[in-house]
Amino acid sequence: MQDQEIREILSDTKVIAVVGVSANAARPSHHVAEFLKAKGYRMIPVNPGLAGQELMGERVYASLAEIPAEIAVDMVDIFRASEAVPGIVAEAVAHLPALRTIWMQLGVISPEGAEAARAAGLRVVMDRCPKIDYPRVMG
Repeated sequence: MQDQEIREILSDTKVIAVVGVSANAARPSHHVAEFLKAKGYRMIPVNPGLAGQELMGERVYASLAEIPAEIAVDMVDIFRASEAVPGIVAEAVAHLPALRTIWMQLGVISPEGAEAARAAGLRVVMDRCPKIDYPRVMG
């Protein structure tokens, strides 16, 4: 993916569901979620083990399907094993009408998930981190 495409995604995105976010401040998913929130994005945490709790000022949801329709999630950032991606994409497509982007974190690679997301008309970023890309492409 070209830098211009990453810049467009990061500029257009407002609400990010972070699937697999951790409450443990030492975990990369926690750092990335904090970074995104600090950059002005609304971060919606998704983690079944923390469902119903609050993390970084937002209610934690067990799944993407549980996020209320009035929360217009436009990007899903995936911190899960690559094998889980196709199911996450299917759930996102079925339940998030404002969705425009699937972002798979560093080490998360799913050609099948990427193909399904693109077939649904979504932009796909794979094996990258917005915390790394943001300062590089946004200045």
